[in-house]
Amino acid sequence: MEYFAQQVLNGLTIGSVYGLIAVGYTMVYGIVGMINFAHGEIYMIGAFVGVIVLTVLGSLGITFVPLLIAVALIASIVITSVYGYTLEKVAYRPLCGSTRLAALISAIGMSIFLQNFVLLVQGARVKSVPQLITERHVLYDGGPGAMVTVTNSQLLIMGVAAVVMLAFGFLVAKTPLGRSQRACAQDKVMAAYLGVQVDRTIATTFVLGAALAAVAGVLVSLYYGVVDFFVGFVAGIKAFTAAVLGGIGSIRGAFLGGIILGLVEALWSSYLSFAYKDVAAFSLLILILLVRPTGLIGRPETEKV
Repeated sequence: MEYFAQQVLNGLTIGSVYGLIAVGYTMVYGIVGMINFAHGEIYMIGAFVGVIVLTVLGSLGITFVPLLIAVALIASIVITSVYGYTLEKVAYRPLCGSTRLAALISAIGMSIFLQNFVLLVQGARVKSVPQLITERHVLYDGGPGAMVTVTNSQLLIMGVAAVVMLAFGFLVAKTPLGRSQRACAQDKVMAAYLGVQVDRTIATTFVLGAALAAVAGVLVSLYYGVVDFFVGFVAGIKAFTAAVLGGIGSIRGAFLGGIILGLVEALWSSYLSFAYKDVAAFSLLILILLVRPTGLIGRPETEKV
C-alpha cells in the first residue's frame, strides 16, 4: 500500500501538468473548433524560457527560491503569450473562413516550425537547471522500503494546478470574457451581431492557453531539471489525449483527463512495464471513446436546423 500511495502521488503530479496543458487545447477547440497542435511547442518554449531565466538569475547570485520561481513564471508567461497571440494572428485568423483541414495543416506546420526554430536557436543538447526545491516530507514511515513521501516541488505543481483550474473555472463562468467565450463557442456569427468582439475573444483565448502552457513548462523544468526541443511534441500529444479523454471542449474534463492519464502512466510504469506506459494511456483513451465517444464529461454536439 505504501508503494501504491507513492505512485499515486507521482501520478497526480504529472497528471496536473497534463491537465494544465490540456486546458489550453480545450479552450481553443471550444471557441474555434480546431486543435492547436502547436500548443505543445508553446509549452516547450515556456520551459526553455524558465530554464534560461533561472540560469541567468543564478549567475547573478540571486538565491532566494520564491523570487527565482516568480520571475521565471512571469517571464515565461509574458513571452509565451506573445507567441500565442502571434500564432493566432499569423497562422489561424487568416484561415478562419476556410475548412478545418486547412487550419489543421497550418497548426501542424507551426508546430514543426517552432520545434525546429528552438532547435536552431538552443541546439539539440538537453538543457538542465539546478534542483531548487529539494525538501521532502514523510507522510508515512513504515520502515525501510515502506515510506510515503512528497516533495515541495510536487506540492507546488499540484497546488498551482488546483488554483489555476479554480481561477479559470471562475473566469469562464462569471466574467465578461467568459461570457464572450461561451457566446463565441455557441455561435460566432450571432455573437458578433450582439456586439461581442469575436476576433479579440479568440486572440485572448490563445493568449490564456499559452500562459497555462508556460506555467506547466516552468513547473516541469523545476521538477525534472531538464528540457529539450522535443519535449513539447510528447507533452502536447499527451495533453491532447487528456483533453479528448475528459471531453474536448470541457475545462473540467480536460483537467480530469490529465489526472487520469498521469495516474495510468505512473501505475502502469510501476507495476507492469515502463516501456509500454504510452500504449496503456492510448489504449485507455480508445476504450473510453468506444463506450463514451464524447469523453468522460463532454456533451454530444447538437446542431439546430
